[in-house]
Amino acid sequence: MWPNLSDFKRMRQTLTWLFSLLLVTLAPLAMAAAVAPVPVLDPALPNVLILGDSISIGYTPLVREGLRGRANVLRPSANCGDTRAGLANLEKWLGATRWDLIHFNWGLHDLCYRHPDSKVQGNRDKMKGTLSVALADYELNLDALVLRLKKTGAKLIWASTTVVPAEEAGRIAGDEVKYNAAAARVMKKHGITINDLHAPTRAFPSDLFSGPGNVHFKPEGYARIAGFVVQVVAEDLKKQ
Repeated sequence: MWPNLSDFKRMRQTLTWLFSLLLVTLAPLAMAAAVAPVPVLDPALPNVLILGDSISIGYTPLVREGLRGRANVLRPSANCGDTRAGLANLEKWLGATRWDLIHFNWGLHDLCYRHPDSKVQGNRDKMKGTLSVALADYELNLDALVLRLKKTGAKLIWASTTVVPAEEAGRIAGDEVKYNAAAARVMKKHGITINDLHAPTRAFPSDLFSGPGNVHFKPEGYARIAGFVVQVVAEDLKKQ
């Protein structure tokens, strides 16, 4: 007996559910893959370094896959944190590799308020906490980071900070706009390309975020962000 329309609908719903479950199950593995060292680099391909926080950890494996055969894509084994962490660790993250392109961001950790008594992950507390890096210091730190990155001779692409939801525990929605404006001044000063990741993530529907008030994304959200990164990086590599 041939299956009827209802059977096909049930099959489709089941397959959709299984696919969603697979994405959620593989998300931790994808995060681990992002920071795992790449054992073999193809010497015939350009080297691309991604610097950033956990948002970049989420999209790096997808960028690596999207640029397979066109570039070696790597990132540090650590969350790059705020600009203070960047200044303290940049030399180690750059290492001895000759980088052809560096896609980088700092911001979400800089604009975060933290309090030692907060029980929220990361001690986040935008009501009683202290701002991690003031806006003026963020701009100065970012300028210093860019000056060092320029010495690598790599093409530099700045990724604007992704959206901060209103319910975020340690961040004030809209602060990322101010920090992005400061970053834009630095990038304009140094003639650096900006990959605007804020505008598209601001338009993301709520079901692409990990949860209410969460700056992180579900696998589908990271896949969309990775698409923007792959496009910008691939276009620039063609020019090189």
